Amino acid sequence: MADKETLRVGSAVRRRRRALALTLAAVAERSGLSVPFLSQIENERARPSTRSLDRVAVALDTTAAELLAAADSARVVDVVRADEPGDPLDEGIRSLVRGHQQLRAVEFTGEQEGDREYQHRNDELMYVADGAAEVEAEGRAYRLEKGDTLYLSGGVRHRWRATLPGTRLLVVAVGGHVEAGP
Repeated sequence: MADKETLRVGSAVRRRRRALALTLAAVAERSGLSVPFLSQIENERARPSTRSLDRVAVALDTTAAELLAAADSARVVDVVRADEPGDPLDEGIRSLVRGHQQLRAVEFTGEQEGDREYQHRNDELMYVADGAAEVEAEGRAYRLEKGDTLYLSGGVRHRWRATLPGTRLLVVAVGGHVEAGP
């Protein structure tokens, strides 16, 4: 669980506890955690472990995933620095927005196989920051160069590939998940 997510979960815990009209003492008794520790969580001064967050969630008649989702819906200002590494499992892919926000923004660097097809539920914008790319959508190929954008409405199946080494493509979408086509 990322540090930003666990820190922000405190406000979600507090909102849920108050919605159930429970005291910190009652949640402490139900969860087996101490009142001071729960207070620190709520005030975002302590990071609960996955196990502790699960115990708090059970005490609040919810799940850790729901608490994290509620925390992610809170107001957020977050900076992702250029030198921060991307996902070690997906070389060349770096998320530009942390957490489970409604806005998804991803930077692709390097090669991308043009045979993988994508389809998103919601609208998407592609921006070529460096290099060039070719996007196939609706039976037509679009060549994009540095500074070009391409807008795709939700439901449009498409595929893309970098056509120059060192290409950086930014993809921004609202809600929904990326789905590979058949």
